Amino acid sequence: MSTWIEIGALDDIPSQGSRIVEGPEGNIAVIRTEDDTVFAIHDSCPHKQGPLSQGIVYGHKVACPLHNWSFDLASGQAQAPDEGHVACYPVKVDNGKVFLSMERSA
Repeated sequence: MSTWIEIGALDDIPSQGSRIVEGPEGNIAVIRTEDDTVFAIHDSCPHKQGPLSQGIVYGHKVACPLHNWSFDLASGQAQAPDEGHVACYPVKVDNGKVFLSMERSA
């Protein structure tokens, strides 16, 4: 059973931007897409540990700012030809507030 932590208002996260939450295993990037979907992923690219919270958000993907590796925000899977995976965390929006669970979902 997930324990949900309120991390702020949806409007506090810019469209196609992110906020960082400190997690037990490192920083978590909470990312808002252009269509107001919110995802939470580990904030470190497996390639060269680039901060994904500073990457370019497009659709439901984020590109690492260091070498442009691309990751699906829902699954954490790198997009071909890149390889690897980042952890995902459950996130939900309720009445304009964003909630995060620290329990990995992928």
